[in-house]
Amino acid sequence: MDGHLTGSAAIVDHTGERILIMLHKKLQIWIQPGGHADGDGNLPRVALREATEETGIDGLEILTPGIDCDVHVIPARSDEPEHLHLDVRYLIRAPRNSVVKRNHESVEMRWLNFAELTQLTSDESTVRLAKVGFQVAKEQF
Repeated sequence: MDGHLTGSAAIVDHTGERILIMLHKKLQIWIQPGGHADGDGNLPRVALREATEETGIDGLEILTPGIDCDVHVIPARSDEPEHLHLDVRYLIRAPRNSVVKRNHESVEMRWLNFAELTQLTSDESTVRLAKVGFQVAKEQF
């Protein structure tokens, strides 16, 4: 099956205790910011670009290497057949006093601790990313 490379971001606050999650406008699910590589082979740069565009936060800092990889099927639509997304995920730290200015791709954004996240969504992929993101943040911050 054909696939697209994507890069996404577990954006945590400067303390490493809260993650920024968005209610995606098109998909209507709570997920992390991210998007297509669009020919850019530097996936950390893709994740950082998408995180900045979708959240409007200045001064995001990416910590590499990737912390997770998720492969999921994207259903067929009128403009493209069913395909895979191969999503490499990175930990990104937001600076103290970050101001979120979401763009058109989300309905809402929230800073959540792990318990709040698991009350909001049971999506295994999102919960796994947050769990790993918090663990790595604890080690590196």
